[in-house]
Amino acid sequence: MRAQFDHLNAGIFVAEGEKVVRRLLESPLRVRSILLPPKWKDAYHPLLATRPEPIDLFVAEKQILQELIGFSMYQGLLGLAHVPSESRLDYCLKLTRPRLIVALDGLTNAENVGSIVRNAVALGVQTLIVGETCAHPYLRRAVRSSMGTIFKLPYIASRSLPETLRLLRTQQVRCIAAHPHVNRRTVWDCNWTQDTCIVLGAEGDGVREEVLRECDDAVMIPMAPEVDSLNVGAASAVFFSEVARQRSL
Repeated sequence: MRAQFDHLNAGIFVAEGEKVVRRLLESPLRVRSILLPPKWKDAYHPLLATRPEPIDLFVAEKQILQELIGFSMYQGLLGLAHVPSESRLDYCLKLTRPRLIVALDGLTNAENVGSIVRNAVALGVQTLIVGETCAHPYLRRAVRSSMGTIFKLPYIASRSLPETLRLLRTQQVRCIAAHPHVNRRTVWDCNWTQDTCIVLGAEGDGVREEVLRECDDAVMIPMAPEVDSLNVGAASAVFFSEVARQRSL
């Protein structure tokens, strides 16, 4: 994990796996280098040829690449690229209405962040806000879990999520917390057709109290009494799907 944060501090990230590396090369992000086994070289030549920037290409057998980088590789392909600049909060106000934003609070598991990103891109979310207690969406495991969809989603790294939500509300963006510890309305009862920011918190504890205070409402997913919560990635899909359903009516 330390290496991943060192990468972020240097402004670079790692893309891992065949589909993720391919999507990286199809994206506008600036790529520095690609590592791959000989069997993939010819398949990637057309994509590499279309890139405007010089890219270092390293070709070696998977076992040698794993020894060089220090961790096990599923398919033996890695890409190294520059982390894109984060968007400004006022970017959200230029989005097509009704706006749909997701904010993450306290999610330290990078794979959960990546899963939410994948669901978000699939189901119409326009911008991602990561709070100050949240894992960065360009950590290696987050990028991998997103299957490269993070390359399509603008993100904002908030220094204070409560303050960010407060500012969104001044612009008539409703902030709705997905919170398991409420006995109030459910996701099905909420009107999702207006400009909305869905706030997702960590499993178990949910959204922090100081973040909840800045939300207009908190709603839950109804479930069997013997289950107290869903994985946050699964919960995000439920919320995003209901938004998409209501907005398609």
